[in-house]
Amino acid sequence: MSDEPSGQATPARVLIPFCIVTLIWGSTWLVIRDQLGIVPPSWSVSYRFLIAGLTMLGHALVRRESLRLDAPGIVFALGLAFSQFVFNFNFVYRAELYITSGLVAVVFALLVVPNAIFGRIFLRQKLSGRFLAGSAVAIAGVALLFVHEARRDDAAGAGTLVGIGITLLAVLCASVANVMQATRRSALYPMSTMLAWAMLIGGLVNAGYAWATAGPPVVEPRLGYFVGLLYLGVMASAVAFPLYFGVIRVIGPAKAAYSSVLIPVIAMLLSTLFEGYRWSLLAAAGCVLALVGLVIALRARNPAR
Repeated sequence: MSDEPSGQATPARVLIPFCIVTLIWGSTWLVIRDQLGIVPPSWSVSYRFLIAGLTMLGHALVRRESLRLDAPGIVFALGLAFSQFVFNFNFVYRAELYITSGLVAVVFALLVVPNAIFGRIFLRQKLSGRFLAGSAVAIAGVALLFVHEARRDDAAGAGTLVGIGITLLAVLCASVANVMQATRRSALYPMSTMLAWAMLIGGLVNAGYAWATAGPPVVEPRLGYFVGLLYLGVMASAVAFPLYFGVIRVIGPAKAAYSSVLIPVIAMLLSTLFEGYRWSLLAAAGCVLALVGLVIALRARNPAR
């Protein structure tokens, strides 16, 4: 992975999908939370990406795109499936068993850090001192959020540590998929076709894992569960991922992660309204510090190559 994103970044080409993705993903954390309970997380992840994969497959057929992948394309689809649609989302769903959806979103905002680091390693994009300083500030903010949760309840504090750790694993997996989208290899295949196969592979792998660890398929007979599942499968996956990956192909993985600065703001507000998240001065300071650090990091200019 040594190629850089191609194409010219026109305002409409970046801003419109950027805003759509930010609004959709800002709400998904709360919807995911509602999916937890009766249905094991891996089954919910499996249903989500089987729905998303079939939707993308239908989109590819409507556009009359070839559904065939050569051997390198199959390998690429497998890598994308496991990093994005298996490991990443299984970690995310499990993290929300321990911490609020808003807190998961705040930690996930650190996606910009591994995106930039992996971009440096695989895409030869250099890092500036300002970026590194901003990243340190953001990490300090996340640490304050953890301190707030730990002080609130010792038992909850242990669970918070587990939840944050699981979320960080999800961040690393998502970052791998992000950087994959910035390579020339990804541009060789139609977006709908590649995502259709990656999502379907991910859905089937998740189903196999769920059956082996949690038993036969489980479905919650509740309208809210099915509506949430369709929202996550269609809007948050089949619609949002092509838009987001398209932005990555234009401006690169680090800058595309700008959305991660705004998404937790939306998620924390929703968590406050619907999950009863209680703010303290420490928690507010941690959230602000994390977002300020990310803004500093994202405003850094890349040094000359």
